[in-house]
Amino acid sequence: MSDFDPFVAEWITYAKSPQYSLVEKCLKLAQTLEFPDLDLNHYIQKLNFMGEELRNSVSDVKNPTYLISMLNEYMFDNLGFHGDSDDYYNPRNNFLNVVIDKQSGIPITLSIIYSQLGTHIGLDLRPVGFPGHFLVKYSEEMILDPFNGGILLDVEDLQEILDTTYGSGIQFSPDYLNEIEPEKILIRITNNLKNSYMQSFNYKMAMHCINMVLGLAPDSPEEIRDKGIIQSRLLQNESAIQSLEQYLELAPEANDVDYVLDLIRSIKEKANQ
Repeated sequence: MSDFDPFVAEWITYAKSPQYSLVEKCLKLAQTLEFPDLDLNHYIQKLNFMGEELRNSVSDVKNPTYLISMLNEYMFDNLGFHGDSDDYYNPRNNFLNVVIDKQSGIPITLSIIYSQLGTHIGLDLRPVGFPGHFLVKYSEEMILDPFNGGILLDVEDLQEILDTTYGSGIQFSPDYLNEIEPEKILIRITNNLKNSYMQSFNYKMAMHCINMVLGLAPDSPEEIRDKGIIQSRLLQNESAIQSLEQYLELAPEANDVDYVLDLIRSIKEKANQ
């Protein structure tokens, strides 16, 4: 990071530490951004209690299809977790504590809870950063959608998700089903929140999100660009030009180069008025 943000420095140290789980890091993110009094242990214990309850309901059969059906029954039928289709873009759906409390969320947060519960019955579920719709997989064959009750997806279903999200321009590729690393999951959640804050003109919180991402991925061109855009809106002209010029160095072939050049020109003109 080019400048120190004490608001997020502690979280970055926490997020980089191997001693904390993804669940703990997600809860720490919520505590950092919106819930300063959040008791992380309360939610860890809540998930552990659910996991133990699930384990006690399962027989000794180790067949993965049976175990997944039991996980689905417990999480979606018994506990009532479901995808929040009605208020999908509510930023609170990115906070794990909120999703646990209201038992509804978006694909990424439901997938984290789903995978965590699966560990209690020996299911090694892997997170999949599928474009526009987070999923989980068991081995390479079983692709599951916790947003839609843990249903099993085939290639046609996956293509339909792409078509719904992006139109018909993107063809399914097996690479879209690669496992995603925990840090990239945290970045994806933080980016969701950054976009929400920017849309509501809360530039201070958006800047915190950008610094959180840059703490994990210091050379991310998109974050450096967005930092420059927010700095320009906060009238931090010199810093904005620096960030935007750094973006052009990192991504000289980007589609929005002309837009960024125009923005730099505009900032310089306003500064000289």
